[in-house]
Amino acid sequence: MPWDMNDYPDSMKNMDPLVRKKAIDIANALEDEGYEEGRLIPIAHSQAQEWYDNASDEEKKEFEKADDPQKDDQHEESGNPDLVDNDVQVIYEEDVWKVWTKGAKRPDETFDHKDDAVDHAEKVAANKESKLFIYKQNGDLQTTKKPSRD
Repeated sequence: MPWDMNDYPDSMKNMDPLVRKKAIDIANALEDEGYEEGRLIPIAHSQAQEWYDNASDEEKKEFEKADDPQKDDQHEESGNPDLVDNDVQVIYEEDVWKVWTKGAKRPDETFDHKDDAVDHAEKVAANKESKLFIYKQNGDLQTTKKPSRD
């Protein structure tokens, strides 16, 4: 079920208004791609909060001025619903740490520091209810875990 700024899940009620706007936009796009409602809401919330935490003041101002998300907005396909259950891995390649959903064509995110990559990957894996594989810089598996949504 798509949402707008007047009709959205109760779980978005206490969000910062700009984070809510971004979460609704992301949730609607995920819904268009076939994600189930119970899975897309936490993913959208997490991604929206991460965007807010990392966006510049200028990006936030531009998004605030942009049209509010509507239930009938068209979204570009940005992912693959078949990957929603796939495990997540943190690997070191090309001098950066990459958070990568297994089976994806490109990494979800890249980081200069392993701790930042692991923190992000734990959130992604928890939202997807999947396993997380963390590798050492030399490519050896360091640990496997299943983060929970706490």
